[in-house]
Amino acid sequence: MGKKILIVDDAVFMRIKLKDILEKNGYEVAGEAQNGQEAFDQYQEVKPDLVTMDITMPEVDGLEALKMIRKADANAKVIMCSAMGQQGMVMDAIRAGAIDFIVKPFDTERVIKALDKAFS
Repeated sequence: MGKKILIVDDAVFMRIKLKDILEKNGYEVAGEAQNGQEAFDQYQEVKPDLVTMDITMPEVDGLEALKMIRKADANAKVIMCSAMGQQGMVMDAIRAGAIDFIVKPFDTERVIKALDKAFS
């Protein structure tokens, strides 16, 4: 069985796209969340090997959720997903413990490269 991934994005089509890329490349999607609070709750429940975290979401954003998850689990692996032009937030996320970031729209090769790097 592949590594378990939790996908966090408020846009359904983005989650579907990412899920498709991951499953075609041998990863198991263990859960999906549409905001940071859901992401935190799901993380506790499914204990994924890695989280792909959108930065901009309603209620609790990706940066806040990243901090919550890292506080609960210092070894959590989180890759941030951002739209173009969010470099400042990406840098904040890296400082808060994110291991990498991928830019939307998702490029399959880049997504897989980030995951391979995360697990190597």
